[in-house]
Amino acid sequence: MELVVKEVVTKSDFKKFLYLSAKIHKGHANWIPPIYMDEKEFFDPLKNKSFGYCSHIKLLAWRGNEAVGRVMGLINHRYNEVKNENNARFSYLETYDDQEVVHALITRIEEWAREKGSEKLVGPLGFSDKEPQGYLIDGFDEPIVIAANCNFRYQTELIRKEGYVPEINLVSYIIPIPREIQPIYQRVLPRLEKMNSEFKLVEFNSRWKLRKYIRPVLHLTNRTFKVIYGSMPYEEKEMDDFANRFIWLLNPKFVKVIENRAGEVIAYTVVMPDISKGIQKCRGEILPFGLFSILWSGRKSHRLVALLGAIEEPYRGRGLDVLMALKIMESGRQEGKTEIDGHLVLESNKAMRGEYEHIGGKIYKRYAIFSKGLK
Repeated sequence: MELVVKEVVTKSDFKKFLYLSAKIHKGHANWIPPIYMDEKEFFDPLKNKSFGYCSHIKLLAWRGNEAVGRVMGLINHRYNEVKNENNARFSYLETYDDQEVVHALITRIEEWAREKGSEKLVGPLGFSDKEPQGYLIDGFDEPIVIAANCNFRYQTELIRKEGYVPEINLVSYIIPIPREIQPIYQRVLPRLEKMNSEFKLVEFNSRWKLRKYIRPVLHLTNRTFKVIYGSMPYEEKEMDDFANRFIWLLNPKFVKVIENRAGEVIAYTVVMPDISKGIQKCRGEILPFGLFSILWSGRKSHRLVALLGAIEEPYRGRGLDVLMALKIMESGRQEGKTEIDGHLVLESNKAMRGEYEHIGGKIYKRYAIFSKGLK
C-alpha cells in the first residue's frame, strides 16, 4: 500500500502515536513500555512546560489504515541560545524494519527543521538529557532500565543509511555491591569520618521529607550540568513537575544529600530500585493494579539504577562521592541489592567514568546519538 506521513492532530491519532511502540516491540523481551499515565501528560503541550520553549511536530506513517511508524521533531530554542547552536532534534522514532518508513519520517522532519532554519538534526534526543536518549548500539541482550531507550539492532542501521553518523557516545556501567566494605574504602573511612563537623549527610525514610530538598537539589543540578550535552536548566515550575513525575517511584533510602555548615545542598545522589519487570507486567498501565506490580518489583529486584547525582565544584575531590557511594551500597545491602546500573554517562565524561570504575564498575551497554547536517 502507498505510504503516507501525516501530522498527529486528533485524539485518535495521538492514541495511535502513544501505543504504536507496544505493537512494534511485541515479543521483544527487553522492551519496557512507558508508564502511559505519565506519558500522556509528557506529550501534552498544556501540561509539559518544556513545550513552552520548544517548537515541535509529531508524525505518524500510515499504510492504509495501519500506523507503521512514528517520530517527534523538536527545536529547543532555549538550549540553542545557551549553547550557541542551531540544531533540531528527532525523538521517539519507532518503526518496523522498513527503510521506506524511516526515510519518509526522517525526511519529513528534516524538511520541517530546514523550514525553521535549523542547520543540523540530532537524535534520538528529547527536550533534555533527563529523558531516554541515544540508540543502543552494544549490549542488546542486557536488561534495559527505566529512562533508557530500547531499540532493535536494525534501528541504527536504518538511520545510518539515511546519512546519519554518531555525534555523541554514551555508556552504561554495571557496578557490583560487595557484601562487605572493600579495603579501598576502609582506608579512606577515617578521613571521611573527620569531615562530619564540616559536612552533614542527610538520609531519608519518607518521601514527604524528600520534598523540601527537591528545589535545592535541582538548582545544584542546574549549576553543575551546564557542560553536559543536551542538559537544560530547570525553571522552578519544571522542578516541581519533574519531581511529581518521579518521586512516587523512589525509595527514600536510596537518596543521599550532603549539606555544608550553612545548610546548603552541596552534593546528592538519587538511586532507585529497578522497576522494569513491574512495568512490563502491567504493560505500562498503573490502573487498576499496575502500581502494586511496579512497587513490588522494585522491592524484589536485586538491581539499583543510578538516576542523578552532582557535587558542587568547590567541594569535588574531597571524598563526598565516596561517602555517598558507601551509604548507597550500605542501604543496598540492607535491602538485598547486589548491583547498580550506572545510568547513561557521556563517553567523554572521564571524571564520572573514573568514579564508576574506581568502585568496580564495568561498561555493559553503549548508546549513540546520531546527527546529519541539513545544508
